[in-house]
Amino acid sequence: MLKHTLMLPLLLLGSLLSAQTTVVDVVVNSDDHTLLEAAVIEADLAGALSGDGPFTVFAPTDDAITALVTELGITADDLLALEGLADILTYHVVGATALSTDLMDGDTFTTLNGADISISIMDGTVMVNNATVTVADITADNGVVHVIDVVLMPPAPATTTVVDVIVNSEVHTLLEAAVGAANLVEALSGEGPFTVFAPTDDAITALVTELGITAEDLLALEGLADILTYHVVGATALSTDLMDGDTFTTLNGADITISIMDGTVMVNNATVTVADITTDNGVVHVIDAVLMPPTPEVTPTVADIIAESADHTVLAAVLDSADLDVVLAGEGPFTVFAPTNAAFDAVPPMVLLDLLTDNAALTNVLTYHVAGDSLMSTDLSDGQNIETLFGADVTITIVDGNVMVNDAMVTVADIVGANGVVHVIDAVLLPPPPTPATVVDIIVNSPAHNVLEAAVVAAGLVDALSGEGPFTVFAPTDDAFAALPEGLIDELLADPTGTLTDILTYHVVAGTAALSTDLSDGQTIATLQGEEVTISIDGMMVMVNDANVVIADLQADNGVVHVIDVVLSLPSGVEQVDLADLFEVYPNPTTDALRWGNVQVDRLQVRDAAGRIVIETTNPAGMLDLSNLDNGRYMIVIEADGQRAVKSVIKQ
Repeated sequence: MLKHTLMLPLLLLGSLLSAQTTVVDVVVNSDDHTLLEAAVIEADLAGALSGDGPFTVFAPTDDAITALVTELGITADDLLALEGLADILTYHVVGATALSTDLMDGDTFTTLNGADISISIMDGTVMVNNATVTVADITADNGVVHVIDVVLMPPAPATTTVVDVIVNSEVHTLLEAAVGAANLVEALSGEGPFTVFAPTDDAITALVTELGITAEDLLALEGLADILTYHVVGATALSTDLMDGDTFTTLNGADITISIMDGTVMVNNATVTVADITTDNGVVHVIDAVLMPPTPEVTPTVADIIAESADHTVLAAVLDSADLDVVLAGEGPFTVFAPTNAAFDAVPPMVLLDLLTDNAALTNVLTYHVAGDSLMSTDLSDGQNIETLFGADVTITIVDGNVMVNDAMVTVADIVGANGVVHVIDAVLLPPPPTPATVVDIIVNSPAHNVLEAAVVAAGLVDALSGEGPFTVFAPTDDAFAALPEGLIDELLADPTGTLTDILTYHVVAGTAALSTDLSDGQTIATLQGEEVTISIDGMMVMVNDANVVIADLQADNGVVHVIDVVLSLPSGVEQVDLADLFEVYPNPTTDALRWGNVQVDRLQVRDAAGRIVIETTNPAGMLDLSNLDNGRYMIVIEADGQRAVKSVIKQ
């Protein structure tokens, strides 16, 4: 009874199928293959599969396709829009009629996709790859359909690269090793396209023999990648694309040249022995010689530009003598304002001689011509200040198209080197004198302050005024000292640590560097001596007490000097001569304690070389402990009975 029940649907199915003519009709007329039908139509395969065939179609059901799109996280519409939909469908079709009775375990069939499917049979169940045949042998006039429960996904197509050609070639073992040593495998396995001119092992062996090195030496060459990339063009160039006289730019950046004669193709001096080995990312042509890239043209450095210039032989010589040619051959960037031979000829002979015999001074002058940047003429602007390697600025002036660097004119601009640029100038630039280190240096170097220099030295104030500071010094000129009563200077110098010290310290303000712009009319400033000076300003005239400031703002690292035309008189009522005579400190120098005679001291200050108060006490009793102070020179300021005196003491 059961047997007859099963036979009835099969007879009806057979009656239905007898009217079908193609495998497409089977799919179209099946309620379980609506998605497959849509896919076949979308991929434009209905016409092909309605042809003569024969075809064997493994037809996944709607459930199978739904399971696939769910697994991929897409919709059925997304599947129908896939670019590779036709590849998937043709992987389900074999171009022959294969009934279930024709299938054997282990069979493989090549599909219309080009890839194979595998048959496995166990206990009567037929599998196609990982899909089970649920209904077999639905025949049509042009083939047969087998229903399966899983969509068959074709394997990713096998690809070959130009690297694969080299790796699989028996005559390119050295080239393979070189590509690996130069870390070019990944690059040449990329998308491309590439054209590789591949020298054989014999070609590479001939090269190393010619160079007198080993293959291992070649693989260790620093420029190996440059040599190899000179064999690669970033395009696909088949032999049919080549013409006599063609040039191609290689990945190295340099060109190779094609020559063709009597059917023989040459690349530079190498012959193409095997052409057109095509791959998925390009083509390989075998050649019989290694292509050696041309030596790159070396751009001269700014040092080379100067050395090779007939107008700069003097500059080249002095740069060499100061070892600055090596510096200017370095990485840079540099801008060099290069004075000509004629510019050096215009320097006074004694000045030039002094420079040539003083290497430090020569270096200062030369580095004043160099900036640590690459500045083309288009980068220069009127009024621009450019810091030089010397540390001081040069100033650019542009008038009517003429470019001036300080007082020198740029006669030739923008000679570009590998590490900067050279501008030719018609004069030697002399750097400004360095800022004096101390206010004492200003006094010592001034031709108008010989007496003040002698007084500062005699009073033992050189070390103090050479200290950290800052100091403001009102410096009377030699003429100012000459205006004092006759013999007074000699008298003061005879007792330099007494009144002379008081007078000098009355010209010094400690703890500030007061420029003229910092002074105001009516301002009073306490001096190092302890008493104040008064500033008066009338228009452009600045006065300190009754002295005129004739030169202002001579700056040093530890302060500023203002030149005055009168020696400042100590304030009236301060009689320091008597106290200075009476008050003697001892021992001087001292190592720990400082003592003085029978003078009742009301207040005592100890100031360091910078004028700072380090000890201050009232009513000291004949002795002061200095053991905690650093060694050096100190000034002792004493007040007693309305008088004030300053003594210089050395702590050892």
